[in-house]
Amino acid sequence: MVTAYDYPSAVHHDMKAIDICLVGDSASMVVHDHDTTLPITLDEMLVHCRAVARGAKTPLLVGDLPFGTYECSSNQAVDTAVRILKEGQMDAIKLEGGSPSRIVAAKAIVEAGIAVIGHVGLTPQELVDETTLDLQEAGCFAVVLECVPAPVTATATTALQIPTIGIGAGPNCSGQQISHNHDVLP
Repeated sequence: MVTAYDYPSAVHHDMKAIDICLVGDSASMVVHDHDTTLPITLDEMLVHCRAVARGAKTPLLVGDLPFGTYECSSNQAVDTAVRILKEGQMDAIKLEGGSPSRIVAAKAIVEAGIAVIGHVGLTPQELVDETTLDLQEAGCFAVVLECVPAPVTATATTALQIPTIGIGAGPNCSGQQISHNHDVLP
């Protein structure tokens, strides 16, 4: 899985036969020069999604749900996910966190017929394992493990029936995420 934010990067990823192209909310920092991902809006994400969709024809296209667009209710989560697919021309969405409200959001989005990748970060082992299992049970088809220690990643990957995608999580995942376009240039 490789992150892209624009048409030229998407074309390049398409030529390199990348499996999954993620339009990440990290565009907030990488493209818009914010300090965090929090400021990016859904409308801004949709612009990036459409640009990537025009350039990447082969990979599975996944759009990040930006902060504040899915946490309030299941209806809000589904509405946002539908916009990412319809207006952003994505194939699936990714949402971050494993709190109970985010598990409910993931489940509601899956029940609406939309493919979901979960995403959890550095937390104690029992929380990573429990959270990844909760995301799998909610219907996520994969889960991103970010900055999770390699032994925890190995345990989670073994326990799950869905793929794990590591980002700074060691070699024990089913796949890896590259977050910067220059990492895949020739």
